[in-house]
Amino acid sequence: MSEDLSILSRSAKPADLTLAYGDHPDQIADLRYGSQADALPLLVLIHGGFWKPEYDRMHAEAMSCALAEAGWTTLTLEYRRVSGQPDQTLGDVMCALHTLPAQAQRHNGQILLLGHSAGGHLVLWAAARCAQLDLPIHLKGVLALAPAADLQMAHAMQLGDGAVQRFLGQDPIHRADVNPMNLHTPKVAVSILQGNDDEIVPPAVAASYCAVFPATRLLNLPDCGHFALIDPATVAWQSVLSELLSLGR
Repeated sequence: MSEDLSILSRSAKPADLTLAYGDHPDQIADLRYGSQADALPLLVLIHGGFWKPEYDRMHAEAMSCALAEAGWTTLTLEYRRVSGQPDQTLGDVMCALHTLPAQAQRHNGQILLLGHSAGGHLVLWAAARCAQLDLPIHLKGVLALAPAADLQMAHAMQLGDGAVQRFLGQDPIHRADVNPMNLHTPKVAVSILQGNDDEIVPPAVAASYCAVFPATRLLNLPDCGHFALIDPATVAWQSVLSELLSLGR
């Protein structure tokens, strides 16, 4: 289907605060306060873009604003995206989860992870990592939107013009530790929203993940592509809000 790409450049209100979790320019996150935030988990949003340096958190800013307007305090992460150096990316995600929630006010002390596309991969990976190491991160749940959840499948399908190979610097078979398919089952509730008409990260990728982790809640949305899931102007957006509320209870 034809994708509406306007969300990638749509303007948004400035963040209430930008927090740093390291010295690198990409080790920052934008904080937006929500009106109902004291009763809700902190929503940590990880953007997509196939882990490529040319895609940053700016394309998720309109989404972040809409989430804050819906009541959530939202922390939109930036992270290093250097081809062939996935450990920088993964390390940044975990460092941010360790350090930033204590700096963010107006939430109930718990964390919800929300990620789209490559960001969906990262939130699933982070949830598995937290389960493996039993980390003191107050994770409540995970919502992955059209996630690149199965790196081996995504590599075989050459998604993003070979994005997995570019991200890892090698075939994912040699980095099983980066593929959520090979990791621990998350200890928290995990939901996946997937557009049935998504040709960028096709539904088969999410289905592969759910076959290995059957406790995952999978919602397939008809007449929905890849970017509709992060666009507050679409019908699909109501499913995103509903699923977040369900996970946050």
